[in-house]
Amino acid sequence: MDIEALRDYCLSKQDVEESFPFGPDTLVFKVNGKVFLLTGLDSVPVSFNVKCDPAKAIELREECPCVQPGYHMNKKHWNTVVIDGSVAGRQLREWIDWSYDLVKGKKK
Repeated sequence: MDIEALRDYCLSKQDVEESFPFGPDTLVFKVNGKVFLLTGLDSVPVSFNVKCDPAKAIELREECPCVQPGYHMNKKHWNTVVIDGSVAGRQLREWIDWSYDLVKGKKK
């Protein structure tokens, strides 16, 4: 998954908006006015931050080297995922879906 595929997938979800509230290098996707994914446009390899259930976040970090505590985020609730080819696109999309669902369930 490259940055364009990541962007297309996020924008394919209902009620998603993209913005650059942290400057021109950080693309942010929101649902209901709340962030569910952030990515740095200059990251090589591409990486993104997603929200996650705290217990599941720890489990994923232990199982997958490409999953790390959320960079510049609350590490209890956020993971950084490095797209290094070690995890299938299907799994990446599932993690994005989890984040979207967690955030969408909360109203602003």
